[in-house]
Amino acid sequence: MAIKKNGFIPSCAPEELKKVLKAVASEWGDMIKDMEEFHVVPLKGALTNEVFQINWPTKHGDLHQKVLVRVYGEGVEVFFNRDDEIRTFECMSKHGQGPRLLGRFPDGRIEEFIHARTLSAADLRDPEISSLVAAKLREFHNLDMPGPKDVLLWKRLRTWLSLSKKFCSPEAAKEFGLDILGDEISILEKELSQGYQEIGFCHNDLQYGNIMMDEETRVITLIDYEYASYNPIAYDLANHFCEMAANYHSETPHILDFSIYPDTDERRRFIRAYVASSGNEPSDAEVEQLLVDAEKYTLANHLFWGLWGIISGHVNKIDFNYLEYARQRFQQYWFKKTLALESLTL
Repeated sequence: MAIKKNGFIPSCAPEELKKVLKAVASEWGDMIKDMEEFHVVPLKGALTNEVFQINWPTKHGDLHQKVLVRVYGEGVEVFFNRDDEIRTFECMSKHGQGPRLLGRFPDGRIEEFIHARTLSAADLRDPEISSLVAAKLREFHNLDMPGPKDVLLWKRLRTWLSLSKKFCSPEAAKEFGLDILGDEISILEKELSQGYQEIGFCHNDLQYGNIMMDEETRVITLIDYEYASYNPIAYDLANHFCEMAANYHSETPHILDFSIYPDTDERRRFIRAYVASSGNEPSDAEVEQLLVDAEKYTLANHLFWGLWGIISGHVNKIDFNYLEYARQRFQQYWFKKTLALESLTL
């Protein structure tokens, strides 16, 4: 559903969206008479939904209000339950963890616009910013969210594998190796579930575009909780490290550069900041164990986003080469698995 036309809300936009936008403006004391008073700015980098900044003049005329409009991507409900996602969003707001929900319409919602900047790919490699993100992630993992607290990773992988097989032609399924991924998932689940694992409420999609920072206070806010669930915290750390190979604002946003994957020292520094943020100085053994566990979980992370890429390539209309992205994640899985054979005893 396109809502941008020459920078304004087009007349063909859904009436529900127009109604909710006017209602939000009215609650803030601004009476909107003409839809052209709303100015639309597309925000780049979103891979599941389309996201827009909507501005309009206040009743004083010299200032502007801002909201964020999220238009749900086509077919993305195959990845998560939208009602559950909305409940998570509202609960996060009550915890003071993210933007407020201002309104809903059938194909999307209106959110509070956070006055902070979205991080860039380069920001993730800044030691100071990285330590702030680590501390915020620790806080996120400690949230007590409603509902079951069971690990969702393995169930989700199997569900997405089944969907991928339905979408793919026999030739594509063979190319992606889908027939053997069921066994791979079972092996990983068995090996990675051994021993003690800390389970927390995980973001599961901690790429730089889902992290915002207030430049004055240096406060970090994590946004976009579509994929959030309870999982091993080592998996969420692995996901964040893998995302350091991405730049979704380049000319080829689907291309991942694993030559810049963080080295052991950089990952160790992040994990030490993560553990230390709880107030206790972490032991070397604690840091090293989490470092090892996170590296193992990169395997599951590659399968997760590889399957996501296949499904997205068939259901999502956003301009992004999802299938090529999927190929890279699967290639990295097999490469990393070979390197991890000894430690995983696969």
